Amino acid sequence: MQRRKLLKCVLPLMLAATAGLTAQPALAETVSDLEARARTALNRLTTEVPAARELARDAKAILVFPRITRVGLVFGGQHGEGVLFRNGHASDYYYSILGGSWGLQAGAQQFGYAMFLMTDEAIDSLSSASGLEIGVGPTVVVVDRGAAASLTTTTTRSDIYAFAFSQRGLMAGLGLQGNRIAKVPRR
Repeated sequence: MQRRKLLKCVLPLMLAATAGLTAQPALAETVSDLEARARTALNRLTTEVPAARELARDAKAILVFPRITRVGLVFGGQHGEGVLFRNGHASDYYYSILGGSWGLQAGAQQFGYAMFLMTDEAIDSLSSASGLEIGVGPTVVVVDRGAAASLTTTTTRSDIYAFAFSQRGLMAGLGLQGNRIAKVPRR
């Protein structure tokens, strides 16, 4: 009985949330398409958010996921593909982010994600064979609009700063989540 009530409440929310998302292929048609979308997303972020522009000047590398798709109904997941830029050039690998979650959650969302890697240790963690597991290894600070207003290069002390941007859809909930970023050789 409780399950039916939950479905009656959650199903309309899921439909409303997914209606705002565009159907797009999970994988980029080509690596150059992915790189172009990542460059466009990074340029937009650094133009609109002064803190991102400042971090970009001092970052040793920037990992950009132009589109990550997240869906969930009790159990959830997210996936996206990105490009690592060093000195303005794309690396020889592209990167994949994969995450899972469970808990009180419902909805669907797409967003961009940029990680400014400030130290060699952060780059080494990302480049390792096992990839980077968010929450393990280097310190990651997720910067929201409020924190971005007070962030300056003199106050940056963490290994990685992350920005989520261009959110579409609706995802609500409370739960446990894990993410892994791994490099994938170019085809």
